[in-house]
Amino acid sequence: MDILPSDLSVRRLYEAMTAIITPRPIAWVSTIDHEGVCNLAPYSFFNGVGANPPTLMFCPANRADGTAKDTLANIRANGQFVVNIVTEEMFGEMKHSALEIPSEEDEFTLTGTQKTPSAIVAPPRVSNVAAAMECELLTSMQLGVGPGGANLVVGRIVSVHLHDDTLDADGRVDPEKIATIGRMGGPRYTKTHERFE
Repeated sequence: MDILPSDLSVRRLYEAMTAIITPRPIAWVSTIDHEGVCNLAPYSFFNGVGANPPTLMFCPANRADGTAKDTLANIRANGQFVVNIVTEEMFGEMKHSALEIPSEEDEFTLTGTQKTPSAIVAPPRVSNVAAAMECELLTSMQLGVGPGGANLVVGRIVSVHLHDDTLDADGRVDPEKIATIGRMGGPRYTKTHERFE
C-alpha cells in the first residue's frame, strides 16, 4: 500500500509515523519559566545530532489548541533546557509527567520526581537519572502550525551528568549499565536488555 501524507489527517499520520519510526529514545526535558516554575515533559521525537559541536534535537508538537507547549515556550524565553535520559525505573514518573497541566504547576512536584540543580543552566535536572545533558538553545524552527504542528529544537550540550553506576572501570559509559526504554507505536514502550552486534 502507498500512502500520501496529504490524504491522512494529522492524527492518522501521527499514528502511522510513530508505529513505523521505532524504537524512539525518550528525552525527558526539564525547563524553567521566568517565575521559577519548573516544567518536565517527555518527547520521543528526539536524537543526537553530532559530537562537533555536541548537539541534540527534539521536536515538541503544538497542543491540541495549536499553542506552544510549556517546554517550547520556556526554551524560547530563556534558551536553556536539560534532557534527562529515561530508564526503566523512571517509567512511572515519566509517563505521569506527560499529562497536560496548567503552566503555573510544577511537574516535578506533581509527579514526585526529585530534582537537582544543574551545573551550568538554570533548569534543574532529574535526580538519579543515568544521564542528563544540560543544553543551551542553538536554533529552533517552527515546521508546522495549528494542532500538532511540529517544532524543531536543537541544543548545544554544555554539561553532561553521568551516574557513577553507568561507568566502567575506565570511566567510560557502559551501555550495558543503562536500562533505557524506547517509545513504540500507540501507548507501547520497549526495554533494551536484548542487544547484539
